[in-house]
Amino acid sequence: MRFCFALLLAGYCVAQVPTDSEIIAHPVYPDSVVVQPNVSYADHPETVVDIISPKQKAHGKRPGVLVIHGGGWTGGTKEERAIPVCLRYVEKGFVCANVEYRLAKAAPAPAAVNDALAAAQWFEKNAKHYGVDPKRIVVTGDSAGGHLSLMVGMTPASANLGPATPPAAVVDWYGITDVGDQLHDANLRDYATTWVPEQAGRMDLASRVSPMTYVRKDLPPILIIHGDADPIVPYEHSAKLTKALTGAGANVQLVTVPGGQHGFPKPRLDDLFETKVWPFLKAQGVLR
Repeated sequence: MRFCFALLLAGYCVAQVPTDSEIIAHPVYPDSVVVQPNVSYADHPETVVDIISPKQKAHGKRPGVLVIHGGGWTGGTKEERAIPVCLRYVEKGFVCANVEYRLAKAAPAPAAVNDALAAAQWFEKNAKHYGVDPKRIVVTGDSAGGHLSLMVGMTPASANLGPATPPAAVVDWYGITDVGDQLHDANLRDYATTWVPEQAGRMDLASRVSPMTYVRKDLPPILIIHGDADPIVPYEHSAKLTKALTGAGANVQLVTVPGGQHGFPKPRLDDLFETKVWPFLKAQGVLR
């Protein structure tokens, strides 16, 4: 049973996307979008983004979205998020920066956080070039990508992990909020121990790269979506973060998906975007 569960975890970490639809390694985009692939945002081979924009001419600046893929910091690719995530935003008029970053095999923690923060700063600095309103950039991701999205929204400059570039809003899909919790005991996960291997000061590092460490009032609005039957990232991660943020006076909403696991069927995902994500972004002035 333990071996089978390990295989289940590996499959989720490498391949999971926000929907249980087929993963597309080489996305085919519709004629309505323009794609600029593999634009560098930092100095590493992995630190590139695909810029995906509506082909139709805009009347004024567009909103922007930074999409960060999941995969337990050990797998996954930006291409897996192109159709199920990026295209949804582009169809709403967003310019999407679909982010690749260093996985554990290239560099362990905190490299993925460093890269996510660098990507956010790069997108804001280059917003004008891509016709984006820098005050209407949102960051989103699922699982480890949700964790990295929260880190973009919550990490202060004093953490010395990278530039602080707070977005207009964060949309977190079942992201890890307490990395240390996944390094031991009941919630031990292989992907977490790979990303934060045994070393001196290991738990201090896990705390440094955990959103729970940076709870305070002055944060961008945060929407958290999590299934209460998630077998990979415990629902309690989102519940505890929401409770802490609420107590601090931050603007946070938790959407609990009854029976939801680690990723949702397309009909449910469609409904979550229509009833939760788009209304949330409209309320923050990102989507008009």
